[in-house]
Amino acid sequence: MSDRPCERILVLYSDFWIHAPDFLVEFLVFLKHWSMGSTRARIAIDAMGGDHAPAEVVAGALKAQEELGVEILLVGDPQQIEDSLRQQDAIGRVSTGQLEIVPSEGAVEMHEEPLSALKRKPNASINVAMNLVKQQQADAVVSAGHSGAAMAAALLRLGRLPGIDRPAIGAVLPTMIPGSSVLILDVGANVDCRPKFLEQFALMGTIYSQCVLGVPEPKIGLLNIGEEPSKGNDAAVRTHQLLVDNPNIPFVGNAEGRDVLSGKFDVIVCDGFVGNVLLKFAEAVGEVVVQVLKEELAAGLKNQISAPLLQESLKGFKQRVDHVEHGGGLLLGVAGVCIISHGSSQAASIFNAIRLAKEAIDNQVLERIRSSNHQSALEQEAVN
Repeated sequence: MSDRPCERILVLYSDFWIHAPDFLVEFLVFLKHWSMGSTRARIAIDAMGGDHAPAEVVAGALKAQEELGVEILLVGDPQQIEDSLRQQDAIGRVSTGQLEIVPSEGAVEMHEEPLSALKRKPNASINVAMNLVKQQQADAVVSAGHSGAAMAAALLRLGRLPGIDRPAIGAVLPTMIPGSSVLILDVGANVDCRPKFLEQFALMGTIYSQCVLGVPEPKIGLLNIGEEPSKGNDAAVRTHQLLVDNPNIPFVGNAEGRDVLSGKFDVIVCDGFVGNVLLKFAEAVGEVVVQVLKEELAAGLKNQISAPLLQESLKGFKQRVDHVEHGGGLLLGVAGVCIISHGSSQAASIFNAIRLAKEAIDNQVLERIRSSNHQSALEQEAVN
């Protein structure tokens, strides 16, 4: 247990988060950051992770530091990071706040098996970044590197939250309703899931939707091949019953594939195999639609005067469907805020991933999941 008094309060009195007034919650979070030497969110960035690292990672981090008011810790090879910083300085983007370079040795490559690579490379950038959170020197980790390595490092170094058997990666997608989005989880952390895992995903998704996405009463759905409770395989039927029986989950029923982006659901749970296929298919469809619109509009323009107006509308459409705008997925269920971004992430994606991390910190997502699980355990004991 932590030696810091405010950390002991957060751990020992987790049910406090359910009942406390918002100003008291914010005050305790302030004390937590104050004990770390800052009142701003400190984000550890895996600067060596991703296809375009470290240049694009550094560019996105600097933009986030400037616009979001976060403190950045760039983890990686100091020489390469400094070279990237000089490149940014040359184009007029200079660090305006606190930026720290944390040395590491190497990175986990995409072709490497995660666990063995993490053991062979204890000072790899993702290991060092996770250790910063474990040692309370950072509030969150953002990585566009090997997603399996990021998840494994989070589990090994941060551990799971009490009451969570498996963490899940949550991804936010746009819906047909303007200003509305849907959280899909899991999208890749667990290819096989027991019903109780999916129940835990639904609970974490409920809290995230309420606290971060601002949905007071989120509608939770289970991805299935039909609306009826009896549809699907044995795991789907058993999961449906668990969700119906859990009073802490506002479950509204099964969600078919056509319902995912309809706006009928705020959170949809599924196993990581199906979720990952769904996510990548949705991203591909978005890219195809944007490209087709560009081609058709360009071919059909009779009056070039209207071109700027159409381009502005197309830009707004692209912002709604482009996965770059969402930055990545939050690894829910581990004892730390961890954002896993696309390996192809460029500066805009890194910026949005840092924004996601900041939102999770500001809205005390971990504390609220911990307190909800604590409350559920008490209710289960009372029933038994």
